[in-house]
Amino acid sequence: MDLNYTFFLQALSFAILIIVTMKFIWPPLMAAIEERQKKIAEGLAAADRSQRDLAQAEERVNELLREARGKAGEIIAQAEQRANQIIDAAKNEAVAEAERQKLTALAEIESASHRAREELRQKMSQLAVAGAEKLIRREIDGNTHKVLLDELAAQL
Repeated sequence: MDLNYTFFLQALSFAILIIVTMKFIWPPLMAAIEERQKKIAEGLAAADRSQRDLAQAEERVNELLREARGKAGEIIAQAEQRANQIIDAAKNEAVAEAERQKLTALAEIESASHRAREELRQKMSQLAVAGAEKLIRREIDGNTHKVLLDELAAQL
């Protein structure tokens, strides 16, 4: 096999190409590849962190929901307790109002009874006078004997 000058020139140009490639093309290419790998690794790490953060956020949301449900239950219990207090107060007020109305009615009954007694006394005194008039057959003046009639009414 005959090695000639062209072969050596081709080998030399190939060697120069390899050296130029190793010095000027390969380092930026490797830097770009490493940078891309680094970005991919950071993206995967960020995705993992995001998944952990999402899980923590979901856990926090669930915890807040439990707290809110507990507080809502407490508020409902307080509202029911307040409603019972209002009902009891209304019952007590109704009982007091009924007692007051009962006392008022009793006072009215007593007053009406007293008026009825007075009317009955007056009618009784008139009947007594009429009876006495018929007995003695003469007229008795009511004005002159008012004191006597009042004493009689008081005795009745």
